[in-house]
Amino acid sequence: MTMPKMVFAVGALMVAVLAGAQTPAPAQAPAPPPTLVKVRDDVAVIQNVNHVVAEIGQNGGNATVVVTNEGVILIDTKNDRMHDDLMAKVKSLTNQPIKYAVLTHNHADHSGGAAKLQAEGTTIVASVGTRENMLRANQPGAPQVAYSGYSEIALGGKVVQLRELRGHTRGDTVVLIPSARVAVAGDLVTTPDTIPTIVNYGDGGSWTDLGRALDEVATLDFDTLIAGHGPALSRAEFLKYRDRIAAIRERARALNRERKTQDEITRTLLEEFNWGTGPGAGNVAGMLQELR
Repeated sequence: MTMPKMVFAVGALMVAVLAGAQTPAPAQAPAPPPTLVKVRDDVAVIQNVNHVVAEIGQNGGNATVVVTNEGVILIDTKNDRMHDDLMAKVKSLTNQPIKYAVLTHNHADHSGGAAKLQAEGTTIVASVGTRENMLRANQPGAPQVAYSGYSEIALGGKVVQLRELRGHTRGDTVVLIPSARVAVAGDLVTTPDTIPTIVNYGDGGSWTDLGRALDEVATLDFDTLIAGHGPALSRAEFLKYRDRIAAIRERARALNRERKTQDEITRTLLEEFNWGTGPGAGNVAGMLQELR
């Protein structure tokens, strides 16, 4: 079901590329289980302990829990294997059921638990772009309700606002919880020192639109921002992140126009921003094509 606008009222991407036969990698040590951190009395985030890339495949990304007296609004569902842990942590906050789960985007570390929640009666909500990405990839748990542009969910006297932006993917959702002065940004925002910012071109992302999206997030009225990965950020920390992303983009654009090679540009970005290695390394070529 696709709806241009709807108000409900009721009582770092990881891409694995396997090319040909490879020697099996050594078994990865189990990541410590995620922790539950209260951001407000009625808002908590389930986040990884060390905020490093190695934890994402096992534990998924951040999941935000908004508690009301008529049910829970969950923002992102982590991955499939973390479903029981997620449910136990929500249960430690409230006995209310999860009425809605909002997906910030389609990647499995954020949407992988959606199918199990659907089976338990939760309504999955996402942007049109996210729904299209999930259907194209035959991902389970595609949202029953998709919105375009802007929407709201009202539950138990609280309202959360949904905005569809483009950056990490074509259909990123930023959630604002006005009563708590908390924003949830998905993978438009990560922890830059350990989990690099990545634009997924296969899912319709854009470095140029990422900058526009972060500028729009900056206009929202919040004190705390929950990223897709990493600890919650203050408004000042988010603005520093936004400015860093703009600096990376514009430095890459300038070097590209100087006809520097991709290797030269990558070295410069590593030296100046510590960006362009690990998962970020595969993003440089697409960025340079876009920023010509």
